[in-house]
Amino acid sequence: MKLVLLGTAGYHPSDQRQTACLMLPELGIVLDAGTGMYRVGDFLTTDRLDIFLTHSHLDHIVGLTYLFDVTAGRQVEPITIHGEGEKLAAIREHLFSELIFPVMPPCRFEPLAGPVKLAGGGRLDYFPLEHPGGTLGFRLDWPGHSLAYVTDTTARADAEYIERIRGVDLLVHECNFPDAQADFAEQTGHSWTTAVAEVARAAGVGHLMLVHINPLATAADPVGLATARAIFPKTDLGHDRLVVEF
Repeated sequence: MKLVLLGTAGYHPSDQRQTACLMLPELGIVLDAGTGMYRVGDFLTTDRLDIFLTHSHLDHIVGLTYLFDVTAGRQVEPITIHGEGEKLAAIREHLFSELIFPVMPPCRFEPLAGPVKLAGGGRLDYFPLEHPGGTLGFRLDWPGHSLAYVTDTTARADAEYIERIRGVDLLVHECNFPDAQADFAEQTGHSWTTAVAEVARAAGVGHLMLVHINPLATAADPVGLATARAIFPKTDLGHDRLVVEF
């Protein structure tokens, strides 16, 4: 199974990275709809699209306004946006206010109310994470494949969500800051390198992919990959348009 990283930055896009958006092209599944959402059309092969939102901060939802172009020239129905009910209500009221965006895209909103059945015989489970305004983590399981997506939270080696992601083949986890900025990560509800690697080790995952990188960090290695690999060797740094097999 393939996961495409369409946006791997947090907060705002940069010349190197768009904001949070991941896609499973074979299944028409998108996780978060940041500015990387405009790339979905390059990989869309299904006649339906399911978009799962971790939360409603702008860097994770603004791409919903790109849906007209993403589906241009294609018959895609339904387009379903899944998320917590209060977050979906805020999106409908504010992001799609006529004063901000004039026309509602051709989509429907589906509040999360328990596990979700996925194409290919899979299932999505979700769990709460600590972050200002609240956010969710996702675990997706199919026969022979499993994936967890954890973003916009502060990683800790004893975090409650570790049990929810235990043993997945691929963990995609935010790593907004290197260790030198751990204090600032705590203040803003984000994670740093060592803490994320410790989560991966504690959860016994197969592969760790770091995303939601600080857009101001333009170095080739903005988080200190060697630090993470010293704790959890099978760690990689995500970049836009990277295709990950799991």
